[in-house]
Amino acid sequence: MIAFTRSIIARRTGPKMETAFEGKRNKRGDWAPPEPLRYAPILEWPPRPLALLKWVFGYPGFFLPWGIFYMVVPALIWLYFTPSLESMKTFDIGWVSYITIRNLVLILLWAGSWHAWLFIKKAQGTDWKHTNRWLARDNPIFLFRNQTLDNLFWTICAAVPVWSAYEVLTMWLFANGYIPFVSITEHPIYFVVLMCLVPLIRDVHYYTVHRISHWGPVYRWVHYLHHNNVNVGPFSGLAMHPLEQLWYWSGAVIHWIIPSHPIHVLFHLQHAALTPAPSHSGFERVVLIEGVGVKTGDFFHFLHHKYFECNYGGDGILPLDRWFGTFHDGTEGARTRMDERFLARAAQKAAAEGDRT
Repeated sequence: MIAFTRSIIARRTGPKMETAFEGKRNKRGDWAPPEPLRYAPILEWPPRPLALLKWVFGYPGFFLPWGIFYMVVPALIWLYFTPSLESMKTFDIGWVSYITIRNLVLILLWAGSWHAWLFIKKAQGTDWKHTNRWLARDNPIFLFRNQTLDNLFWTICAAVPVWSAYEVLTMWLFANGYIPFVSITEHPIYFVVLMCLVPLIRDVHYYTVHRISHWGPVYRWVHYLHHNNVNVGPFSGLAMHPLEQLWYWSGAVIHWIIPSHPIHVLFHLQHAALTPAPSHSGFERVVLIEGVGVKTGDFFHFLHHKYFECNYGGDGILPLDRWFGTFHDGTEGARTRMDERFLARAAQKAAAEGDRT
């Protein structure tokens, strides 16, 4: 077993920045944390109320460091960078283009900052990187033979238009009173509760559509494009086939049914837009200043890109993968169970084909 280390990785490809590095690397250069992955203490039996409160209000937890950030951004976008509902009663090239361009700028600034710091500046080398390999160049599976350019193309030309279309249509429905609207001033508690529920709603929706995406024909014709990114980068998260974009963003349709405020819709869509950059950054932590790092990456989702058929969930809030038997905690035991599941399914498929012949 490779010993745990607490030292800086000696060989770097970028500028040196000191950081307390923890975990282990195998001979292939893949990193794993010191401890197995665990779900948040939610919906556990027996309940652990103190652990749950610590997770909700502590660090790292539901609100910190990123939960509050993802909630504040849509509120600011609504207040300062969204046309009035009155102006959105009729479809007009002006406000529709404005929302599309605003979303494009938002994702380029957000994912672009991650990419610039970690992959262009290489500010922390491969410290906390899930694999010591960098993004692919001169690889024919990617458009332009370049992984970064490929990911940018699908983000700009597929993700942003579909994301913006869902937002435009939903705002038009709000403006014309076709869907239930909830006032912040009249129902402040409901407003806050629904804001807190949006990540959980997204968890259920994402797990569902993601499992469907791995169904044979859908995977072969659609989802394969996203999984070309085995070694991921910040723009890989939204690099999906245009058809997959349609159901990826479709979770926002729930706000056509339940009473919501436009901020809830912006939060739902922008949560889907912004969270993939850190979860696909390829790094478990980003070092902000020497010796100080913030957990950002997602080893949980890295394992999905590495093994394909495990860890289908999103934020890992609800233990959906554990419930459905697809959870991989990063240990050899989990890998063995996954391999056994593959072999059992292959045997079942072979038996079925034998019966047909």
